[in-house]
Amino acid sequence: IRYLTNTTTRSRRAIVERLQLMGVFVDPQHLFTPSAAACRLLERDGVQQIHLAAPSALCEDFAAFELVEADPEAVVIGDLHEGFTWHRLNQLYQMLRSGARLVALHRNRYCRRESGISLDLGPFVAALEYAADIRADVVGKPASAFFELALDDLGLDANEMVMVGDDIEADIGGAQNAGLRAIQVETGKYTPRDREHPTVDPDLVIPSAAALSAAIGMI
Repeated sequence: IRYLTNTTTRSRRAIVERLQLMGVFVDPQHLFTPSAAACRLLERDGVQQIHLAAPSALCEDFAAFELVEADPEAVVIGDLHEGFTWHRLNQLYQMLRSGARLVALHRNRYCRRESGISLDLGPFVAALEYAADIRADVVGKPASAFFELALDDLGLDANEMVMVGDDIEADIGGAQNAGLRAIQVETGKYTPRDREHPTVDPDLVIPSAAALSAAIGMI
């Protein structure tokens, strides 16, 4: 089992600790986060200075880089939630306009917050791409490379694995585009509208993860 998350409000360590409080004990090496994928990409490309436009809790995930407030080589953008003000977005735009590359930790359209289904990171990534006339490097789900990292770690082929998730586009569509079968759970950010998605059709839909054991034999 490998755990893939698009969470960009908590560090990898904090996610593991939160899961432990829920009675789920996860080897940190089995947890794949956008931060980990971004670090691999930036290290591969020799980037040293980044501007982290994400919650400060993620700073520990990017300890290998110099975090700067001006003239970065790359802007790494995560979920700033209510921090996505005009002034913050304009600051990022100016950095991109000056030549910084944009690395998006994911581009989910929406997420579930305490108030309900709400805007997620994706719309703000799209706004910056449009304004700066660039394309972001997206490292979280639904990027195929993100799923491939987990497959490589397991040493298995896509046709040997099943993805289970609640997001019709990032989890289900992303997994299927990477060659995996995908099971959608009717919990979390699932809504009945997902059944009418124009391009993504889950291999199976189950009420919750509690039904997973029986579902594996049906797919």
